Amino acid sequence: MTDTQHFDVLVIGGGHAGAEAAAAAARMGANTVLLTNKVSDIGQMSCNPAIGGIGKSHLVAEIDSLDGVMGRATDKAGIHYRILNKSKGPAVRALRVQTDRRLYRKAVQEILQEHENLIIRQESVLEILTDGDKAIGCSVSSGRKYFAEAVVLTAGTFLAGKIHMGDLQTPGGRVGEPASSTLAESMRGKPFRVGRLKTGTPPRLRSESINFEILDKQHSEDLAPPMSARSRREERPSQIACFITHTNVDTHKIIEDNILSSALYSGAIEGVGPRYCPSIEDKIKRFAERDKHQIFLEPEGLESDLVYPNGISTSLPLHVQKRFVHSIRGLDKAIISQGGYAIEYDYYDPRDLNYSLETKGVQNLFFAGQINGTTGYEEAAAQGIVAGINAARLVRCLDAWEPARDSSYLGVMIDDLTHLGTKEPYRMFTSRAEYRLQLRQDNADQRLTNKGIDLGVVGTARASLYREKIKTQKELSDRLARELIFPNSAIAKMLGLELSREFKLRDLFRRPELDVLKVADALGMNKTDVKIVSALETIETEIKYEGYINRQKLEIQKIRKSESEVLPSDLNYDGIEGLSSELKQKLVHFKPKSLARASRIPGITPAALSILLVHAKRASAE
Repeated sequence: MTDTQHFDVLVIGGGHAGAEAAAAAARMGANTVLLTNKVSDIGQMSCNPAIGGIGKSHLVAEIDSLDGVMGRATDKAGIHYRILNKSKGPAVRALRVQTDRRLYRKAVQEILQEHENLIIRQESVLEILTDGDKAIGCSVSSGRKYFAEAVVLTAGTFLAGKIHMGDLQTPGGRVGEPASSTLAESMRGKPFRVGRLKTGTPPRLRSESINFEILDKQHSEDLAPPMSARSRREERPSQIACFITHTNVDTHKIIEDNILSSALYSGAIEGVGPRYCPSIEDKIKRFAERDKHQIFLEPEGLESDLVYPNGISTSLPLHVQKRFVHSIRGLDKAIISQGGYAIEYDYYDPRDLNYSLETKGVQNLFFAGQINGTTGYEEAAAQGIVAGINAARLVRCLDAWEPARDSSYLGVMIDDLTHLGTKEPYRMFTSRAEYRLQLRQDNADQRLTNKGIDLGVVGTARASLYREKIKTQKELSDRLARELIFPNSAIAKMLGLELSREFKLRDLFRRPELDVLKVADALGMNKTDVKIVSALETIETEIKYEGYINRQKLEIQKIRKSESEVLPSDLNYDGIEGLSSELKQKLVHFKPKSLARASRIPGITPAALSILLVHAKRASAE
């Protein structure tokens, strides 16, 4: 007799997407089960041991604003903090945190265990079960069947995963773990467009075999803020340094001489790799004029003897990897603990998804993570939290939450994926957002936390912290508006300002030379207090860039007006004169809900939008 289990939400996969999806659904009160091949590997960092970076930390901040897992886990495991783009504007400033792999995995698992309504089971999923065009659960290798009102699939790189190292090919989702071949085969029978993508990882090096003394040292930044609003700086683990080295002409010659033995160039790999995180073979070919490439040597943990050499991802044979690694400064005696490899896997065209991340072909089935063609822990986690929220809302028969691209990077990513699709692993960058001055890392909670409270995904602790932050920010803003700074005063001297008359301190924030840490010090505030400094930085940005921000707000209002121009779901595009056959096909496929979304479909012209507007108004009048 087959054992059956019934739940509201079923999440398949215990990676970053799966963890966020399961936690979000559980926080919203849905009876949730998370199935994973190996419970002890939940939260595993398969590639580099770091969270954040340009665009990516913005996603983590938004996840945290919705009370997600990633930011909290990062701070519990963070062993090296860096603020990137400090000299550039606040829109592109970002936090990157090197983590201890073991501590990160432990933190994710502990946070998940805190969630009521969440059960975790070690199961290998064989097939998504359907009833007509609806997903109803899954079957697993133990013989059990799990049934649910909503199913979230977060398979990562495991669907028909194949590992490449030179001419060696082995099935696997990551090194040492089997691929989900049966599930992949069963999914190919469902109404989804499937493709192949590729990613890779560098060799892991033994730390004792590296000559760190001759390498450039990069210290952790003590005053860097936490990744999560729920974290305290003083609770961080011990901080350690990273190191920097470079490839050289000898390295490049070794790789060039052996390039055809790389799985990437031998024709063994059909999947497309990430453009913005290329293998060292790709770098040598694409940037032939360069005689060196930077490598960050990142320790994998406080107690680990492994180092992650970020920048030399490869699928060359192991003997070639050893040769080119030994040609690099400081690595001439480096011992390779695990060879680098490429992995290719199935993904599904994200244009087959609704904005909610529910699939168009199978109702009640959601996709999140690398299965949608993305790369990176942060992108996966961000999709996971949206899928988890919408799975829980579906169970309650509520409308899906669709984050807008003008109010979140979540919305930018989902809009890009569902409208444009991707032919290469999609990575988030700040340049993808039209309104990035509005979508800063520092104001993520101001954009999303109230919405999260309304959705029921933000718990009381996170909600309380948000309200406290807003209160602190208002009190500081009011004080800055009252505080007068006189010429030659002690405060003016402390701030390094030469004044011809008195100014309100708030108005002085427009000056580029004003430093918020000096302001905090001059006003007798604790400049190491993250809450105070964060509030001051947000106030500074909003004052300094007030004109640009207001201009973007006007642009957003115009876009939202076009969003209000709803296109009926049953609009007969084939019957509309003046549209090309190609545009009609695209409109039938995308079924845009509004004129604004139609405008972002590739190939849509202003003339076509005018025609659509006429027909939309005609349909609404009938």
